[in-house]
Amino acid sequence: MPIIDNGVYVAGARIENPTSLSDTFEYMRARGGMAWIGMFRPTPEEIQQVAAEFSLHPLAVEDALNGHQRSKLERYGDILFIVLRPARYIDESETVEFGELHVFVGPDFVVTIRHAESPDLARVRRRLEEQPELLARGPEAVLYAILDEVVDEYLPVLAGVENDIDEIEDALFTGDDPGLSRRIYELSREVLALQRATQPLADMLTGLLRGADKYGVDIELQRALRDVQDHALKTIERITGFRVTLENALTVNATLVTQRQTDTALAQNEQVKKISAWAAILFGPTLVGTIYGMNFEYMPELEWPWGYPMAVGLMAATSAALYLTFKRRHWL
Repeated sequence: MPIIDNGVYVAGARIENPTSLSDTFEYMRARGGMAWIGMFRPTPEEIQQVAAEFSLHPLAVEDALNGHQRSKLERYGDILFIVLRPARYIDESETVEFGELHVFVGPDFVVTIRHAESPDLARVRRRLEEQPELLARGPEAVLYAILDEVVDEYLPVLAGVENDIDEIEDALFTGDDPGLSRRIYELSREVLALQRATQPLADMLTGLLRGADKYGVDIELQRALRDVQDHALKTIERITGFRVTLENALTVNATLVTQRQTDTALAQNEQVKKISAWAAILFGPTLVGTIYGMNFEYMPELEWPWGYPMAVGLMAATSAALYLTFKRRHWL
């Protein structure tokens, strides 16, 4: 169902639960209240109906219809259009899943268009309804609560990513994970996406605070927004730190892989030298033995009484000389 929740509020209290958008508009106008419409993956017709009733700017409506927008804040007269990229950490796959939330904030209405499971706007609504004095401050209070929820939901994501980074750092020097480079690269991409989702928050909140006095935003709400801004900046700093750590991990891993390959090549080279040395040592006696095994009829040493001792001695002397030569060069 596209419309998840739909309420009309007066002085911070919920007075109506309209069953349709047309009822919402009617109750809001009749009671002079604030409408808060929560939509989940609505149809283009429903978005156009809301846009026509609240005179939403065509460019903002086009963004809401198309989706896949970057995080941003745009003002069209007295109406704000905010795009947020909430995230949640999936433990089973150790990945980060990103959502998209569009928020229209006007003088007497808030419309949220959610395209993913996150953030939990039902929790935001319950929390605000339990604080009527805060909700009575109007649409800006709802926007503050939504921003606060989105920023808070980044915390478990950061914890999950940080745990993955710790595992990568532990695996760096063991050399037991052949897919470590791929894991570092994939996590780096997720951190980069997380950075793109959160980086604009700082400028967005700065812009809201800069225009707070001009648009008559309550002083307490301004203080609350500054608190959200502080949390957002800390989140951005941590993500920046993650990115630097992963870049360093990728460099270290590449260095270690190269070092291991070099060590393996050196070890293989040592083995080749030993094999070559022993082959050369055995070659000398084989050469002598082969000559004396040719059985030519006219061969001076065949009739010589000392021929055999001389051949054996020559074999031994050749082998000993080669052994000492290779030993001196540390081939053996």
